[in-house]
Amino acid sequence: MITVGCSGFAVPATRYFKEYGFVEVQETHRAVPGPGTIRRWRREAPNGFQFALLGPREIAQESFRAGKVIETALSTLELVQEELHAQVAIFIASPDFANTRPNRSALKDFLTIVKARFATVVFDVGAAWNPEEADELAEETSSLAARDPLQHGLSKRGRAYYRLPGPAGHKSRYEDPAIERLAEIAKCAEHEHAHYVFTNVDMFADGRRFKRAVGL
Repeated sequence: MITVGCSGFAVPATRYFKEYGFVEVQETHRAVPGPGTIRRWRREAPNGFQFALLGPREIAQESFRAGKVIETALSTLELVQEELHAQVAIFIASPDFANTRPNRSALKDFLTIVKARFATVVFDVGAAWNPEEADELAEETSSLAARDPLQHGLSKRGRAYYRLPGPAGHKSRYEDPAIERLAEIAKCAEHEHAHYVFTNVDMFADGRRFKRAVGL
């Protein structure tokens, strides 16, 4: 099973809901969406639509180390989770979060705690970590480690979460050969379930092309 979506509403939500069944809510990374916005999303979303929440940036700024800042951020995220019935929470590390023993220990402790609060927990440590080592930590903590399948290949785990940041950064788009290659990668995968989430500037269009390429 493949789920395709974008990181944020790249177009008005009403148009987005007609094309996709999944979205990473970007607003929760910066601040709490207003109650009116949350109610409108819930009202306009079709049955079965899945909301995922990007964790507050304060969590990465604290390097995942427990304390009042992180506890407040998680409590705030839980309020949005309840309103949107969100099942997935994604936590993105800062670019300078190196794969050191103290950082790995802090992230492991964080994931262990947060797993009890959200049904599916995803962490994205970016290019600073070896993706296989990130998968090992995910296995230990019953979470998912995001990776770019075009750069790092497929995860060997039964469930996978793939984030597509653009071939040359956020402002780049995927050309047709890259979309075709991604589709072939997806078709060869043996996951029980995999999310493919586009996070680049042309994510709405690139995701649509990918959906067509895999026959969704």
